[in-house]
Amino acid sequence: MRPLFWVAALLTAALTAGCGSDGDWSQPHPAPSAVGALGAGFIVAPPAPEATVTPAPGSWDGVHPSAGYRVVLLTYGDDAPTKALVAAVEDWADAEDADLRTVVADGPADLVPSITRSMALKPDLVVSAGNALVDPLTLVTPSHLDQRFLVVGAELAEPTHNVTAVDWTGASFRGEGLGSASTYDPASFTAARCSAAIRAGVAAVLHDLTGIVIWLE
Repeated sequence: MRPLFWVAALLTAALTAGCGSDGDWSQPHPAPSAVGALGAGFIVAPPAPEATVTPAPGSWDGVHPSAGYRVVLLTYGDDAPTKALVAAVEDWADAEDADLRTVVADGPADLVPSITRSMALKPDLVVSAGNALVDPLTLVTPSHLDQRFLVVGAELAEPTHNVTAVDWTGASFRGEGLGSASTYDPASFTAARCSAAIRAGVAAVLHDLTGIVIWLE
């Protein structure tokens, strides 16, 4: 029985070690990097702050995050566009084996606190999905320039260099009383469009193309 005892003990130790380290964001990890390069036509020249760039479709497909990329999905809203964005981020994280955690705001009064909780996790990137988060992000992000944010399906009116957005005709919510564009169309939040948004946005962030709006055609 002695050999079986030792085998069981070793298996238990291995499983315990795996559970203790997997997803433990309290431990430091290597700085994230881009695996792969942006394709031709993603940008023509280095963009100015707050500029809008229109990359060639699919020019982001060859870019992937390095292992252990830590992402918080910050979301609020049960409307169809928000649900489509959330599904796209979750699918992207599964495909890329990114370490994803989700923070859901518990009502309008919890929007700013939910951003604070997201930052407290110290992720490599906070991805925001839901128009109601735009104005709270406008308030919070300028005071936390060391934290990178990606807004999908909307944009901040005046983003600081740590905030990148991905938008398109049919989305374009900007907050600050500007609301939705006259072309706002919930039907434009297709699975393909939302998938392109998260992939193009992450590709830009990983290549330090931040503080801009990425416009999808």
